[in-house]
Amino acid sequence: MANPSEALIADRYAVLLAQPLPDAGGGLPAFAAKDRQTGDAALIAIQVRRDMPPRARALQMLTGPIEGVLAPLAHGPAPGLRNEPGYFVVCPAPPGPPLAGRLRPWPEAALIAHALRPLALALDRLAARNVTHRGIRLNNVFEGQRGQPLVLGAAWAAPPAMHQPTLFEPPYSAMCHPAGRGDGGIADDVYALGVLLVALALGRLPLAELDDTAILRRKLEQGSHGALAGDERMPPFIADLVRGMLAEDPEHRPTPKLLLDPAVARSRRVAARPPRKAQRALPIGEIVVWDARTLAYALAAEPEHGTSALRGGAAVQWLRRGLGDAALAARVDDLIRLRLSDPSTEESRSDAIMLMRAVATIDPLAPLCWHGIALWPDGLGPLLAAGAGEQGSTGTLEDLVGVEGAAGWGVLRTERCDFGALRQETRQNRASLGTRGIAGGLPRLTYLLNPLLPCGSPLVADRWVGRLADLPAAIEAAVAANPKVVPLDAHVAAFIAAHGDSRLEADTNALSGTVQNPFGLPELRLLVQLQLRFHPRPLPALAAWVVGASAPMVALWCNRPHRQELADRLRPLAQAGMLPAMLALLEDPAGRNADASGARLAAAELSGIEAELRGIVAGAGERRDIAARIGQEIAAGVGLTALATMLALAVLG
Repeated sequence: MANPSEALIADRYAVLLAQPLPDAGGGLPAFAAKDRQTGDAALIAIQVRRDMPPRARALQMLTGPIEGVLAPLAHGPAPGLRNEPGYFVVCPAPPGPPLAGRLRPWPEAALIAHALRPLALALDRLAARNVTHRGIRLNNVFEGQRGQPLVLGAAWAAPPAMHQPTLFEPPYSAMCHPAGRGDGGIADDVYALGVLLVALALGRLPLAELDDTAILRRKLEQGSHGALAGDERMPPFIADLVRGMLAEDPEHRPTPKLLLDPAVARSRRVAARPPRKAQRALPIGEIVVWDARTLAYALAAEPEHGTSALRGGAAVQWLRRGLGDAALAARVDDLIRLRLSDPSTEESRSDAIMLMRAVATIDPLAPLCWHGIALWPDGLGPLLAAGAGEQGSTGTLEDLVGVEGAAGWGVLRTERCDFGALRQETRQNRASLGTRGIAGGLPRLTYLLNPLLPCGSPLVADRWVGRLADLPAAIEAAVAANPKVVPLDAHVAAFIAAHGDSRLEADTNALSGTVQNPFGLPELRLLVQLQLRFHPRPLPALAAWVVGASAPMVALWCNRPHRQELADRLRPLAQAGMLPAMLALLEDPAGRNADASGARLAAAELSGIEAELRGIVAGAGERRDIAARIGQEIAAGVGLTALATMLALAVLG
């Protein structure tokens, strides 16, 4: 028997909620865990936040242990510490504490033998599986005994780079919303490893006195190497390696495989030119710009001031005269002229498109920037999930998807992305967003882009519903607790459409629920499919609710006695809790055909009666004249008869 305080993951791993491990999860809540099959207790379970979905692709690709990385072993829902709905990722336990708590200067030989080589080998193994780590930072790299190789912590229980400090991220990633940084490339992990080597060589974090915004500005203005290590004294061999690892262009950084031979990696270092500085500064809002990359960042961070600088010509003039880059100024000027020559589209949207294109033109390394939000296209899903409760952000992202902004951004940097795949994905996102009905819109797109995101409906807020198999029981419990709720809302419908097959998708697209008519046969058909496929057991509370909401469905029948019969027959079926029988009774194609035929016959008879009545009404005047004439003739005849009778009596008298 399992301990009642233990939550089971994948029916195998027990989460020991009474043993929290605050330093093992890289900043995320973590608990001790054990394998109930093998008895292995050297495990941890990292808890996932409800609005920060874990990395589905990485969890799928990383099957089996990987030396040098706390690779995932299993993941699944289980109650949390306060019995709240939870989800955990189970990994091997780290060999010791994280570097953040024991930072010290490392000698060059130890850096190469115990940090650079083992971590580069771990990154190479990840790259072989087409997965990035995106979580290399001081509190997520672990050290056992001195002289043992460092180990990369888990980075699978949250969106990629979600918890990375600005210091450890390249500028083009650090400027993004934390949830929208995307998987990136293995070169981004090489960059973070370079920052880690600098910190270990110095025995402290560089730029520790600056906040994130100041660190990002320093990197943009001086280059990453100049900002982090330019004035620092480090071993020459490490200094040369770090210069290449912190290259601004990810294509110039050494690969993990190359870093396995540090001497070769050092010899292939690419010389980086410092950014070109302008003769005078250009203020964009609160940002003072001296170089092109900082200009791109300022346009993205201050969209209103940036739009004014573009439309007013200040940015182009500064590029041409202040920075002395006439070619770049001409390209940006062409974008502005294109915007001003097309007044037909909505102004705010057109300005956003112009600004997005200008940023991508000025800095080809920059991310997609839209209305003050910076992201990489593959970070859209986590950003939608994390931003669902932020005022105004979802509308901005909806606009971005609606205009296929990612494709417009990608066409300006085709040499740095797979534009064909990006365009196809962008069109699919727009189509999903544009699906009509309660199962469409942003909720549907959010669930499609986040396969492990739990259903966000208030109906199931007290459960972690991450699979369709979990949904029927959750709806049953919600209806049992509050019979006044409607068991299908927009989030439930969108969740079913995103996780179901083509049949379920067709059923959700056919939903007819509105404020005036929230439940009908299409909704019942969908619930029947859920019960048949995922929960072939009674759902008495839901069935009783259907009886109470069945009046509109019963009213579809024309025969009044049959309607009463249906209502009477539904009640015992509801007690059995099986929705298919109730649907069969309400739908009944043969009965409906007979009902429709009877209705048509009755309508024809009624039409005949109404025609006769109309004929009677139309001939009333003629019949009145005939009756009057006949009456007069009868009266005259009667009078003549009476007169003749009187004459006869007089003669005989």
